[in-house]
Amino acid sequence: MEKESLKQLIENNNLVLVDFYATWCGPCKRMHPVLDSLKQEMGDSIRIAKIDIDTHPDLVEQHRIQSVPTLMLFRNGQLEWRESGGMSLEQLKARIS
Repeated sequence: MEKESLKQLIENNNLVLVDFYATWCGPCKRMHPVLDSLKQEMGDSIRIAKIDIDTHPDLVEQHRIQSVPTLMLFRNGQLEWRESGGMSLEQLKARIS
């Protein structure tokens, strides 16, 4: 995902969850099924963008990512919360609502 397309995604959708991850990161790998389940439950009401930190260093720098996974929730184009580390589906849903 390019810098401009991420910006457009965030600005053009009501609810966007951005997952900064790395392919070599254990907690990141455990988050993938959680994010898949979240998408299945929430459907079109949420967009999920997965950003590989090793292939998008510009986005890592822009968003000051220091550890992975880092999740960022944007609502109506505004950052609502940001958290590093893995979490369960229930914890993630609680953060979103």
